[in-house]
Amino acid sequence: MLAEGIALGWVLIVIGAVLLLIEVYQPGYFIAVPATVLIILGILLLLGVDILSSPTGLIVGVLVAIAAASVTVWLYSRLTPGKEPPRTLSRDSLVGLEGTVVVPVNPETLAGKVRLGSMEWSARSESGSIPVGRRVIVVHSEGVHVVVKEVV
Repeated sequence: MLAEGIALGWVLIVIGAVLLLIEVYQPGYFIAVPATVLIILGILLLLGVDILSSPTGLIVGVLVAIAAASVTVWLYSRLTPGKEPPRTLSRDSLVGLEGTVVVPVNPETLAGKVRLGSMEWSARSESGSIPVGRRVIVVHSEGVHVVVKEVV
């Protein structure tokens, strides 16, 4: 049983290392956690801890795996960017935002302007003219302008 445990230990370590390499070169898959757990379990097998058939070894293996996963998640959260919202703005993220008309908006031209948050956007209305000061909601965006409708 010891020889099989050692062989399985090396297999787990190699699989874990491959998963870590994948995470390093293609981050975002969040496979560092299972990779770390596999490496730790592989090391336990190499050290002779029987995590496969012994009840005590199984409990030790589970506890060590949970601890390794917790530490990895904690480290992962320390390495990732802060919790502040992204500073970039895509046109698709404007859909559903409410704003105010600052230059009259109509469906035929892009001369209208709406204020969405702290930014002004060229706009046209979905239908009909919308005068200055009215509340609008972005229906969709086209290129560098938005299409709005009046909030009733």
